[in-house]
Amino acid sequence: MSYPRVVIAGTGSGVGKTAITAGIMAQISKNKKLQGYKVGPDFIDPMFHTLASKRPSRNLDSFFMDESTIKNLFGWASKDAEISVIEGVRGLYDGLTSVGDEGSTAEIAKFLKAPVILVLNARSLAKSAAAHILGFKLLDPEVNIAGVILNNVSGDRHRRKATEAVETLTSTPVVGTVEKLPEKLAERHLGLVTTSELDSSKLLKQVSDMVIDIDLAQIEEIAEKAPDLQFDDSCPFNINDSLNKVKIGAPFDKAYSFYYRENLESLAYAGAEIKYFKPTEGDALPAVDGLYLGGGYPEVHASEISANKDFLEGLKTFSEDGNVIYGECGGMMTFCSAIINDGEYEMAKIFSEKAVQTSQRQGLSYVRAEATVDNFLFAGQQIKAHEFHYSHLQPVPTGPFAYSISRGTGFNNGFDGKIVRRTIGTYMHQHALSNKLWGTSLVNAVLSDRL
Repeated sequence: MSYPRVVIAGTGSGVGKTAITAGIMAQISKNKKLQGYKVGPDFIDPMFHTLASKRPSRNLDSFFMDESTIKNLFGWASKDAEISVIEGVRGLYDGLTSVGDEGSTAEIAKFLKAPVILVLNARSLAKSAAAHILGFKLLDPEVNIAGVILNNVSGDRHRRKATEAVETLTSTPVVGTVEKLPEKLAERHLGLVTTSELDSSKLLKQVSDMVIDIDLAQIEEIAEKAPDLQFDDSCPFNINDSLNKVKIGAPFDKAYSFYYRENLESLAYAGAEIKYFKPTEGDALPAVDGLYLGGGYPEVHASEISANKDFLEGLKTFSEDGNVIYGECGGMMTFCSAIINDGEYEMAKIFSEKAVQTSQRQGLSYVRAEATVDNFLFAGQQIKAHEFHYSHLQPVPTGPFAYSISRGTGFNNGFDGKIVRRTIGTYMHQHALSNKLWGTSLVNAVLSDRL
């Protein structure tokens, strides 16, 4: 089976990869089934891919997953797609260490033997643009840089000079250029503003207009030239075919939207029926057996959450009744007594600590941890995860803790994951294909409460 595929990578962060990739996806998916991917532990960029392609985008991360798992996820998700477009993270070669490949876009490109189109911020560059491209091509000859997109060109003259320099001096085709635009995609402290908070039709027009001077047929041709590989297209999740089904509630709205697609699928394949609800729109807890609260922007929407007493009181009562609740980052902040941002907003009071929002980043790291003996979900398991937060808990929590951390920040005391009864709240985000027992562990814990 042929898997046409291409990586859209950048020479660094902030070169316009996400908007350009979303525009390319939106245009190509008008005529072809396109499967989108994002390299790295990102929640927001895949939302743009999903909106553009009308198919769930997925994360490929070589810190979370080994090579065989990455290839399995790719084969499974892309088996009915006509083309796969993979957006990189940071610069093409930037990963976990300064000299290795782990966690980098380059490593994913090599795993999948996918050609790379490199996005370069060409502002004020002409011949020097060629020097950038040559350096990227020479650093690792195993990475097939098959095309270039020049962003921030300032007009026809600049376009001609930079294109001629790159194509003549590097023997690499420029597949398109993007004019310097007066309006950028909206951002805040954790990255781009989520698609649920934006006008989707306006957003799609904005990113589609950006790529008007990109040769989409040439990109498709590059993708078609990816070498034939046999990918395992079997389901990558543990499947529970028993009749024991549990209902797990998950808030999904403008405050809670940071969920890996695979985490939700892992729960479903393990036997969960997921009930979504919208606390910022006044929804109370649905009738469920367990709860999973993902991350997002509760600090931005704290006043709306605080005003929803049915949700917060229901959350506290659900915890006090000994039911299983798992919260990640923003979900964990909701368990606290309050969120302090531009004011102080009461939360669920499952935890006595307050979540204090700061202007300084408090944690941005891949995480290595071990689940403690008190962790009723994953006790003793080695955990790989990711954290990205601008808040900390005040005071620093005391145990029992769910995780002992060897890499990462967590609660700033070598631990993460506060445990109260059968509620765990943590700053870390796990991926269900990193810890393949993630979905079954959560479902089994909920099921044991119900039996």
